[in-house]
Amino acid sequence: MSSEKTEVLKQQLVPFIIIGIGCAVLDFGVTVSLTELSPLSRDLSKAVGWCVGTLVAYILNSRFAFQAEVNAKKAGAVFVLYASTFAVQLLIYRWAAVPLTALGFNKFFRDLFSFVIAQGVATVTNFVLQRRVIFREETKTKIVAESEPDVVTPKAPKGGGNPPVPPSAVASAS
Repeated sequence: MSSEKTEVLKQQLVPFIIIGIGCAVLDFGVTVSLTELSPLSRDLSKAVGWCVGTLVAYILNSRFAFQAEVNAKKAGAVFVLYASTFAVQLLIYRWAAVPLTALGFNKFFRDLFSFVIAQGVATVTNFVLQRRVIFREETKTKIVAESEPDVVTPKAPKGGGNPPVPPSAVASAS
């Protein structure tokens, strides 16, 4: 991988991870709060927490990780991606509870570890697909911009232009 691609990857991955951790905490907080404090089921609480975390993550990642405009087309593509990974995430969240309960984890730690496992799978999948598919043009534009050399501007003519110096004399003097 070229240094430009590596630099762009780092510029996108670092904010994506920071935003992802923050939104995962938000998602988990909403999920646990609804599970404990409302009549909603564990799965429905997880769905609401996911919706809150996903909406915030999309807005922040568009702006800070991929420097992309928020628009309906990209939002629709992200929604389809997130809905697909949510289905997988919910299944992992549900399935992980059984062995974690069998290992003796209490309800909080069972839910925490189930959440972390499911979130990890979803985060990696979401980053790769957003970078390679949804925000592909922004990523390519950024790589090209990183790899282009700085433009050198010609120096101003000497003598303050008195008498005027023809541009050809400035170009040949460089």
